[in-house]
Amino acid sequence: MLVKHAIRSAALSICAVALAVAAQRGTTAPPQQASFASRIQQLSEPEGQFDTDNLISNEQSYLDVIPALKAAGADGGAYIGVGPDQNFSYIAALRPAIAFIVDVRRDNVLLHLLFKALFAQARNRAEYLSLLTARPAPDGPGGIDAWRDAKLERIVAYIDETKAAAASLPRLHARVGETIGRFGVPLSAADRTTIERFHSRFIEAGLSLKFETRGRAPRDFYPTYRDLLLGTDQGGHQWNYLASEHDFQFVKSLEANDLVVPVVGDLSGPHAIAAIGALMAARGERLSAFYASNVENYLFRDGHFQRFAENLRRLPRDSHSVIIRSMFGMASSSSSVQPVDEMLAKLSSGRYPTYQDLVFPAR
Repeated sequence: MLVKHAIRSAALSICAVALAVAAQRGTTAPPQQASFASRIQQLSEPEGQFDTDNLISNEQSYLDVIPALKAAGADGGAYIGVGPDQNFSYIAALRPAIAFIVDVRRDNVLLHLLFKALFAQARNRAEYLSLLTARPAPDGPGGIDAWRDAKLERIVAYIDETKAAAASLPRLHARVGETIGRFGVPLSAADRTTIERFHSRFIEAGLSLKFETRGRAPRDFYPTYRDLLLGTDQGGHQWNYLASEHDFQFVKSLEANDLVVPVVGDLSGPHAIAAIGALMAARGERLSAFYASNVENYLFRDGHFQRFAENLRRLPRDSHSVIIRSMFGMASSSSSVQPVDEMLAKLSSGRYPTYQDLVFPAR
């Protein structure tokens, strides 16, 4: 996923009272017990812009790191990530107590509200993908429940072979809208139109959907959504959250308990990461994994990487806490895992003067 550091608005309209109190104390006040909607508001910053909707990842390599995550003992605690639903696969693997999805684009919050609504409506993986792509749910003996233990390849084949139910689209969009309304997040008419547009892209493209940009030519190696779903690590093991009903149900349970929290924020910004850290401390959670994708590339370019590092340094963590990153070459992506303590120590010793030194330390 490509996420760009954005120039901030001078007006901080979100959570103004909490920010004012925090400023007087010289720190970020930890959010108190909060509803899902108020927690999003309390943690968020003013939004920025980027030239893509980021409906799906463009990282074919995103699953390669999961064996390393498990070997590192980076499970439980609090997970922080950026972007769309590749986060769910990391969440399923790490089993955190709470997850925060941070993105400079407010549209990412809207996308995650769509996902949250579909998790709420779907009984299993087959129904989830059917709702996401507006395909009729599988029927036959046993109905949708008979698909609970189906292999992901069978579910994908069903979606590929089934046309979207055009006549039922207004009813589906209405159901999704009603479910999102129950989350209590204030939404404008434009927000609701954006959510419906995002859903429509999944419906129109089906599993052939690809990461798209505006004003830049897409790269041939960007995977389809189908590729991402059926992807494996380098040992051939499937880790996508839809490859296992058990994993799907875990993510669904977090969503149902409002423990996947989408946040508008800049990783190098003054509020979001600090506020998340304060909430983690109040809950007694330490960082399990921070999925930064390739955001560090943009932070280096814009001169803000040190600010991100300071935000990272202040998060509650232990020796098992890791950062997950992706790198892009001319023909593919690659992904890696690094202990947060190691990264911060090497940064302090001057080992990372450039982004290339960070991601290719042996060059």
